[in-house]
Amino acid sequence: MYDLPHHKALDEQDTKDLIARYPFAFFTGCDAENRPVATQIPVFIEEHQGRRILRGHIMKNTDHHKAFLHNPNVLVVFTGHHTYVSGTWYSNPHTPSTWNYMSVHVRGVVRFLDDAALVDALRTITLHFEHNDPRSTTVYDNIPPEFLQRVMGAIVAFEVEVQEIKTVFKLSQDRDQQSYRNIMAKLKEQGESGQVIAAEMAKREKNVFPQA
Repeated sequence: MYDLPHHKALDEQDTKDLIARYPFAFFTGCDAENRPVATQIPVFIEEHQGRRILRGHIMKNTDHHKAFLHNPNVLVVFTGHHTYVSGTWYSNPHTPSTWNYMSVHVRGVVRFLDDAALVDALRTITLHFEHNDPRSTTVYDNIPPEFLQRVMGAIVAFEVEVQEIKTVFKLSQDRDQQSYRNIMAKLKEQGESGQVIAAEMAKREKNVFPQA
C-alpha cells in the first residue's frame, strides 16, 4: 500500500468512522494454488473482550469461501471517496497531477461461525441498512421462514480477528498551504467525491499546518 507517515488517519476514531461510512469492503486472500481471490461484501468492525473483529457473511462453496477455508489469512480493504487532483492547482503548476483518496487496510485471520452467529449477523446488517427500522419488510425477523430456510443454507457467517490496521488518507498533506487551500477550493466546485475530499482536507488543515 501507499504507506507514508503524513498520509494517515488522524486517530483510531477517524479509522472507525471511515469503516462505518463505507462498510462495503474488498475481502481478499489466496487459494490453495496461491492464486488471489476476492469478493465485495458489507463488513462491520466491533470490539469484544478487548479484541477487534470484523463481522459479516459470504456465500458458501464459492472460490473465495473455499480459499478462506484453506488459507484463513485475509486482507479487507475499505475505500472512501476519491478524486483527481490537477497539478495546475498547485502553487507551482509545473507539477504532475495526483489522486486524493481514503483507504483502510485490515489484515487478520477469518473464522467461520455457526447458524446462531449467522442469524445475529443478518439481523445486524439488515437493521443497519434499514436505518434501525424494525418494521422494514427486509429485516431478518420479518422475512418469511420458508425463504430464510432456503437462503441460509447457502451462506455462512464469519469473523476476522484483526491483527493489523493500516490507513492511507492521501489528502495533499505534502503540499504547501497555498496549494492545499487552492486544491480545496477547486474540489468544492466538483461533484460529490470532490466535495467530500475537500471537507476532509478542511478538517485536517490545522494539523497539517499547525504554525499557520
